[in-house]
Amino acid sequence: IERSSGRKRKLFLVMSIISNLAVLAVFKYYNFFRENVAFLIEPLGIQTNLPFLAFLLPIGLSFHTFQAMSYTIEVYRGHQKAERHFGIFSLYVLFFPQLVAGPIERPQNLLHQFREKHSFETERVVDGLKLMLWGFFKKVVIADRVAVLVDTVYGDPTGYSGGPLLLATFFFAIQIYCDFSGYTDIAIGAAQVLGIRLMDNFKRPYYAKSIGEFWGRWHISLSTWFKDYLYIPLGGNRVAVPRWYLNILIVFLISGLWHGASWTFVIWGALHGMYMIIGVMTSKLRTRVKNATGFSRFKIFDAGVRVVVTFALVCFAWIFFRANSLADAWYIITHLFSDLSLGVGGKSLGLDLIEIIIAFAAIAFMEAVHIIQEHRGMRSFLSTKPQWLRLSLYLLIILLILLFGVFERRQFIYFQF
Repeated sequence: IERSSGRKRKLFLVMSIISNLAVLAVFKYYNFFRENVAFLIEPLGIQTNLPFLAFLLPIGLSFHTFQAMSYTIEVYRGHQKAERHFGIFSLYVLFFPQLVAGPIERPQNLLHQFREKHSFETERVVDGLKLMLWGFFKKVVIADRVAVLVDTVYGDPTGYSGGPLLLATFFFAIQIYCDFSGYTDIAIGAAQVLGIRLMDNFKRPYYAKSIGEFWGRWHISLSTWFKDYLYIPLGGNRVAVPRWYLNILIVFLISGLWHGASWTFVIWGALHGMYMIIGVMTSKLRTRVKNATGFSRFKIFDAGVRVVVTFALVCFAWIFFRANSLADAWYIITHLFSDLSLGVGGKSLGLDLIEIIIAFAAIAFMEAVHIIQEHRGMRSFLSTKPQWLRLSLYLLIILLILLFGVFERRQFIYFQF
């Protein structure tokens, strides 16, 4: 690609993209395609005769496929020189800390670091280990604990009423954030110990005041990947308004399908696409209403309402993301407010009351840290504190992990993607 020009250059790019997506399509989407084709044509008396392929999904397939495509596209655009060293290129595609769940890196950020000399620096290594420690806290103390209740309720939703379904949906929002951002912290921290800088992937997304802001804070590496390599090439917002809305919807539909070969993921993506479109359509109207009613003068209250509404919309979409089927998702949605008590006729929630209280206490501790990070930055905050207090905090987190961590063989959620 680097040596070519004109149509030949573009042909090589297309061949590269098709070959990458073909691997993804066969391993991840073949059986989904087979099932849907059979569903459409078998009622007509036509047999598909397509075999079911029981593939073992390669680790981190979606992530390293997109990372490899990013390299090819950036070389094509002239933003990155072609890497001649196969070992360094392989290391870029398969760098172990972020291989299985990201962040999805760009070649401009990562490739040159593999050629640089990295000396041992105590402060850098310690900072990396601290970030890893925080990631382990989010994973084993919060995510894996609330996962017990989420798996119990979502595994058999028809056996539960509104209270448990609401709690499980809220807990899943916390679980997927702590699980995914926890992995990211561990990955970024491990890379930092080695002297490699990875991009931030989360910025406290549940503090977002709109769906657009949420996607600027959640899985940033994927959001920017779709923006740069799909949304903008489609025309972005530089086209007629109907086409602009279509571009938004296409990006989110593909994002949903990227997460998994299931209609639940497609609907999850479609919901976020519709949220974005409705948000754009009603932006001016909402501003006029707030100005006319004087609501905009109460900035803190206004921001709080927007955060709560955004979080509620995100949680609603998470129902489709987590549900085992569309039927389960529909049942959960239609029974969320049927009975708000947690009593389920003796049916177990997976966690007892003490364990639920521990989960909420751990979440509250995490949110206290998030508030400091949002307004000041944790490192800046801790740098003003005496050493004994900082060490006590690190030891407290280690103690909390040892005492309240759930040490089952529970993999990270995004490993499956």
